Amino acid sequence: EALTSCLIVNAPLLYRAAFRVPFSVLKYAMTADGKIAASSGHASWVSGRASRGRVFELRGRSDAVIVGGNTVRRDDPRLTARHVKGHVPVRIVMSQTCNLPEEANLWNVHEAYTIVATQRGARRDFQKKLAMKGVEVVEFDMLNPRDVMSYCYDRGYLSVLWECGGTLSAAAISARVIHKVYAFCAPKIIGGVTAPTPVGDLGMNQMTQAIDLIDVSYEQIDRDMLMSGFIQPIPDLSPVIPSADEIPSDDPEVSPYETNIISFYKTWDTFGAFSNFSPHPIDMPDEKGDCLTWPTVEHYYQFLQAHKFVGVDNPQASDIVQEIKQARSPEEAARIGRTRQREFPELIRPDWESMKIDVMYRALKCKFSTYAHLTEMLLSTAGSVLVEASPHDLFWGGGREGEGLNYLGRLLMQLRSEILGTVRTSAEAQGQET
Repeated sequence: EALTSCLIVNAPLLYRAAFRVPFSVLKYAMTADGKIAASSGHASWVSGRASRGRVFELRGRSDAVIVGGNTVRRDDPRLTARHVKGHVPVRIVMSQTCNLPEEANLWNVHEAYTIVATQRGARRDFQKKLAMKGVEVVEFDMLNPRDVMSYCYDRGYLSVLWECGGTLSAAAISARVIHKVYAFCAPKIIGGVTAPTPVGDLGMNQMTQAIDLIDVSYEQIDRDMLMSGFIQPIPDLSPVIPSADEIPSDDPEVSPYETNIISFYKTWDTFGAFSNFSPHPIDMPDEKGDCLTWPTVEHYYQFLQAHKFVGVDNPQASDIVQEIKQARSPEEAARIGRTRQREFPELIRPDWESMKIDVMYRALKCKFSTYAHLTEMLLSTAGSVLVEASPHDLFWGGGREGEGLNYLGRLLMQLRSEILGTVRTSAEAQGQET
């Protein structure tokens, strides 16, 4: 519990360091029947005064607040932390067409700085008018949440609050830039078939595809209920040190705090069999549940069972899955997967970031349980830190200067500890029998 609390408190720093984007929070207020406004668009006020006070606090802890053009046209918000002393966030409006009103509260830069993010070339005359008011206009070749977050990262923002409507929030979730959700639920029912909801279409058609929030908490605020939770796991950037139980008794020179480091990367390295590209086929189910033999862990990981494109009701996604299955090498499987991910980001499962570690661990567990000599090799590294020495993959690998998260090495050490625990338990049981 202490570690979890520490991670939650430091979440903005950890997300920024791990993913190189600001920590992003999606906040919305809805009625008990899931509406953020009436069918007419009227939304003042869904939540109570106390909840709105909490929103001011959230803004005061954010470097920027983001809304879409619809919110500006419909609500004309100020987006300030006016009831909270201290930090005033930058206000960012995302609008592809720059179809925004001539006059708006956000154009008053005496209250707070305002940035309009738009598509390159959109309404240049209006852009000039905004500039004359002191509003900064930033053009993007293709306006999307991911590029806007990269821009915010480059500006040094640590935390961003999204107070947008359902269309933009769905795009941000699909782009995997939302890390946490604050949902204020008011004890009201408004109804309406066309009344807007907090999140638009995510391409999901089965409840099993729903995104499960992590570390969920609940708080009653006057008559409202606040539910908050993380969409993506908080990155744990603490150094991985083998436990005392992993230190070989016959090697007193090795201690948990003065560890050996074993690096692996290419399949021909001494410990190259630890690579996902090593030629060790595994038997794992595909997206239909049929058990298939995959040439490598990389083949399985790239878009197969519970993977990026699976579960998306789209013929194009199915074609990509088949393309991966037929890849002649792990390098080709990885290339196809990464290329298609860049080309078709809308096909990626919104919950992929929260499940990919578990997918990888299951594949590794299958691989090492299938090949006894690999298990022996893994156990021979007890007491050492395992690092995938990829200079490019900063999530699974360790990076050039140790800046990577090294999750592949972490999972292998986790598997090693699990196997060692099983071996010890078995040995103790046999000792008791004799």
